[in-house]
Amino acid sequence: MRKLCPNFEREDGLETVLEVPIPEEMFASNKHSNRSWQNMKAWMRPHNERSMTNLFGGKNTEIQLLLGVIGAPLIPLPINCDPEFINCNIKDHPIEVSMAKYIVRQYIAAVGGEKALNSVESMCAMGKVKIEASEFCAGEGSLNSNKVLRVKNQRHGGGEMGGFVLWQKRPDLWCLELVVSGCKISAGSDGKVAWRQTPWHHSHASRGPPRPLRRFLQGLDPKSTANLFSNSVCTGEKTINKEDCFVLKIEADPSSLRARSSSNVEVIRHTLWGYFSQRTGLLVQLEDSHLLRIKASGNDSIFWETTMESAIQDYRTIDGINIAYKGRTSVSLFRFGETSESHSRTRMEEVWAIEEVDFNIKGLSMDCFLPPGDLKKDEEGCDNAVISSNARLPFKIRSASSRINASQVAAVDDVQDSDEDEDDQ
Repeated sequence: MRKLCPNFEREDGLETVLEVPIPEEMFASNKHSNRSWQNMKAWMRPHNERSMTNLFGGKNTEIQLLLGVIGAPLIPLPINCDPEFINCNIKDHPIEVSMAKYIVRQYIAAVGGEKALNSVESMCAMGKVKIEASEFCAGEGSLNSNKVLRVKNQRHGGGEMGGFVLWQKRPDLWCLELVVSGCKISAGSDGKVAWRQTPWHHSHASRGPPRPLRRFLQGLDPKSTANLFSNSVCTGEKTINKEDCFVLKIEADPSSLRARSSSNVEVIRHTLWGYFSQRTGLLVQLEDSHLLRIKASGNDSIFWETTMESAIQDYRTIDGINIAYKGRTSVSLFRFGETSESHSRTRMEEVWAIEEVDFNIKGLSMDCFLPPGDLKKDEEGCDNAVISSNARLPFKIRSASSRINASQVAAVDDVQDSDEDEDDQ
């Protein structure tokens, strides 16, 4: 990861310190070093000085879609941090719940034990990502349609490179900064509200109680993972990548779904599955699926189903705690509800790798997790990303910026009243 950017305009000039470290591949793969420097300068300019066209070029819509879905998704519900939540008597629960609690205890032992997990008060992690839209299907039947655009393996493998920095102090205090292809997305939680900030929208708060970032559960924060799945049920067994696993399932309760819904967006369900290896006890895969209903004109409704599947790999022991250093997330975004010709499915992928992890950061105060000053607390919506009720994913993603307005592709947190959506068209 490169933390300093050379001054290509002046050889004797000082190097620029990057707020978010950038993967070395971003520079090594770019033959035009000066272009990299110009992009760096664009990232550092104030928000109101930046032009979306100059910053993203023809990839505007694709970048927004990728970061809106994969950038900073939240898990279905808050995490209970009560130690008794895990240590309660297994015999006092139904067999499916008792099995889940036993599996979680095995997981705690596999990642380092309660003593090691309880010793962690804060954490900082730095890593790199590569995200890409791999496929787009449109038209009748969607899945079997001949109108399939495959963008995989383009540009020598395709994908947008980037880096991120994560800060955490207990599950309810966290902050993320992610830079991908010249676009920076920030997200965080101060324990009272979870928020997100992007170049194409004002800062906004997520509806409902603050929830942890999904990235923490991808093998990076074992304590939060154990606390979350302590309230799950065991639904059976499944083989994942030739590894026999126990399957634990947890669903957001109706009250949580209502708190995250709005006048024009309803969260119908949000479910999380964890696959724990029977051999090692470690979490090897995380699945997350949620279904939204968006009110369209008249009595029509459009449904968006987002499914995320993360393979968690390369566990290493840091200060007595097993942390996953690599992984891959596959995302499917399915739109349906109108005529079959309007159905669409988009597939995206993210590969991430952790470069550095440190625990118990000295001097990490509450000021590090303050929300932005322009935070809008009256935004309506949920987490993750969809398109507004009247918008459709473009058939040719890479040339879409000329046909689809930037405001049409937004995080669900950004979904506003239908009158505003109509004004965007």
